Amino acid sequence: MKFFLDTANLEEIKKIKSIGMLDGITTNPSLISKENIYNENDVKKHYISICKLLDEGKYLSVEVISTDYHNIINEAKKLSILDPNKIVIKVPMTIDGIKSIQFFSKKKIKTNCTLIFSVGQALLAAKSGAYYISPFLGRLDDISYNGLKLIEEIKKVFFNFNFKTKILAASIRNPIHIIECAKIGIHAITTPINTIYSLFNHPMTNIGLNKFLEDYKKKIK
Repeated sequence: MKFFLDTANLEEIKKIKSIGMLDGITTNPSLISKENIYNENDVKKHYISICKLLDEGKYLSVEVISTDYHNIINEAKKLSILDPNKIVIKVPMTIDGIKSIQFFSKKKIKTNCTLIFSVGQALLAAKSGAYYISPFLGRLDDISYNGLKLIEEIKKVFFNFNFKTKILAASIRNPIHIIECAKIGIHAITTPINTIYSLFNHPMTNIGLNKFLEDYKKKIK
C-alpha cells in the first residue's frame, strides 16, 4: 500500500521523503492556504517545487478550484503542463466534475475524483475513467457512518467489474485507519504527517530499547 502525504508544506514533504515513506502528495485549496501564498503565480511555483521533490513515478494531486465544466478544463490544462509526468488533476465529485474526468481520460491526463462519500459516486468516477478516487473516511466517521465499510464496498464493486481506478483513501484521522485500509488491500492512503509518524510508536518498543541499552551499559565497559 502506498503512502501519500496530505500536505502542501515543503518541509513536511522532505521529512517523509528522508525516511523513504513518500509515494506521492495530495493537496487541496485549504492546504495551500496554510502556506502563506498570495497569488496564482506563486501557487504554480509552489506546485513545481513539490514536483521537484518527487521521484519518477510518484504523483502530486492538484485540485482545481473551478466548478463548471469549461473552467475546470481550462484550469486543469494550465496545471497539468507544470509537470505532465507528475501532476494528477483533482476534480470534485459533481456532474461537471465527472464530465471533466471523461474529457481528461480521453486525453490520457490522470485524474483524482475527490470528495467521494458513497459507492454510487465511486462507481460514476470509475466509469468516467478516473485514475484515482478519494473516499473520505474521517468525515464519514464524523457523521456516524463507517468510512472503512465504504472502502470495502467500493473495492468489491471495482473487483466485480475489473475497474482499473485506484482507491486512495483520504481524511485519515488515526493509525487504525491506515492499518485497516492495508487489511482491506487498497492501493493507497493519504494522510497528514503526524499520522504516519504515529505508526512508529509503541510503548513496548520503547521499553525494550531502553532495557537493551541499560543492560549493555551495565555489562560492557
